[in-house]
Amino acid sequence: MIDLPLLSTGELLRGIVDEVTEIRARDYAVMQKIAELNRRGAAAELGYKNLQDVLRHAVRWDKNTAKRWVEQAALLSSEITLTGSEVAARLPIAAAAAAEGAVSIDHVAVVAEAMKTLPAEREGQMVDYARQFAPAAVRVLGKRLIYALFQSDPEPRDPEPESARNRLTLRQSKTGDWKLAATMDALTGAKFATLLDPLAKPRPTTAEGPDPRSLDERQGDALAELVDLTLRADQLPEHGGEPVTLTLTMRYQDLAEQIGAATLDNGEPIPADQVRQLACSAGIIPMVMGSRSQPLDVGRRSRLFTAGIRRALVARDHGCAFPGCHRPPKHCDAHHVHHWADGGDTRVDNGVLLCRHHHTLIHRSGWEVTMEHGLPVFYAPAWLDPLRTPRRNQLHTAA
Repeated sequence: MIDLPLLSTGELLRGIVDEVTEIRARDYAVMQKIAELNRRGAAAELGYKNLQDVLRHAVRWDKNTAKRWVEQAALLSSEITLTGSEVAARLPIAAAAAAEGAVSIDHVAVVAEAMKTLPAEREGQMVDYARQFAPAAVRVLGKRLIYALFQSDPEPRDPEPESARNRLTLRQSKTGDWKLAATMDALTGAKFATLLDPLAKPRPTTAEGPDPRSLDERQGDALAELVDLTLRADQLPEHGGEPVTLTLTMRYQDLAEQIGAATLDNGEPIPADQVRQLACSAGIIPMVMGSRSQPLDVGRRSRLFTAGIRRALVARDHGCAFPGCHRPPKHCDAHHVHHWADGGDTRVDNGVLLCRHHHTLIHRSGWEVTMEHGLPVFYAPAWLDPLRTPRRNQLHTAA
C-alpha cells in the first residue's frame, strides 16, 4: 500500500493520470464484450427486446447510459457479415486510442458525431485532438472543421427576411423603469458585445473587497454607460489602447470575389457579402501575412504592446493561443514570451494573446510557451506530459 502523504504533488497527479488511463482501457474492453453480445444476438437469446434492456438489468444502468455504451461499442468494434467476413470498425483510429486508454467514451461520442459529416481522413485529426483535450473542446473543433468544409457552398436563395433577424422589444413599466429584450443576427450581436465588453469588466478590488455585482448587473450598468457614450460620440471605450475594433479575418481574394466567409474574433463565420457591406462603413487595416499566417510587418517596438502590435497578434492568434481555449481576442492580454523584466523586447514575435486564466497559468505553473517559426508553441508540465510534446491551439485555425 502506497503511503500517499509521502508522494509529491507531481507523483500524485501522474498516478491519477495513469489510473484514469487504465480505467478507460478497461472501458474499451467492456465495449468489446458488449459488441460481441450484440453480434451473437444475446438479447433475443435471453428473451429481451434489445441489448440495452439486458444491460440495464445486468449492471443497473439507466436507459440513456445503456444506449450510449451499445452505440459506442458498435462504432469501435469490427462486424461480421452474413457471409462470415469481418468488416473493420467504423472509427478505427478512435478504437485504437480507446484501447490504449487515451480517450474516454465521451470523447468517442463527440468524434463519432463530427465524423457523420467529416470525410474519413479527418478522423485522425479529431482523435489527435481528443488525446489532448476535453470532449467539449473536441466538439468545437469538429464544428469548425465542418464549417470549413462547406463554407464555400452557395448561400441559400431565400434568406430569412431582414426584419426577422434583428428585433428589439422596449417597454416602459408603470414605475418608470424600462424593460427590453432583443434578438440580433451574428454580426450585429458581435459588434454589440465588442462595445459592451470593456465596460462590463469587474471593478478593481478595493479595501471593501471585489466587485459585488453579478454579470447581469455589470452588463446592465455597461449598457447604461454605452448610452451615455453614444451621446458623446467623440468618447468611445478602448481595447488594447485603441478605440473598440471588430476584427474580421479573410483572404483578400475571397473578399474581392464574394466567396467563402470571414471569421469574427469570437470564431463566428460571416458570409462574404456581409463583410463587403461592413467594409463600406468601416476602416480596413491591411496586414502582410506570411505563409503560416504570421504578421510580417505591423506596429513598432515599444515597452508596452501598442495598438499596431496588438492588431498583429489578433490577426495571428485569433484569440487566446493556449491549446484548447476558445476565448476571443477581446478577453485576452498580450503576454511577453521572453519576459520584459528578463530583457525581452516588445515585438510581434515575442508576444502572444492569452486570456486572463491562461495568462496566470503561464506565470505560475509548469506550463511554458515559446516562439517557433514565428508561432506560439506550448509545453505541458512533466506530470501531465512526460514527453513534453509541443502543442498549439487548433480551435482558432481549424477553418
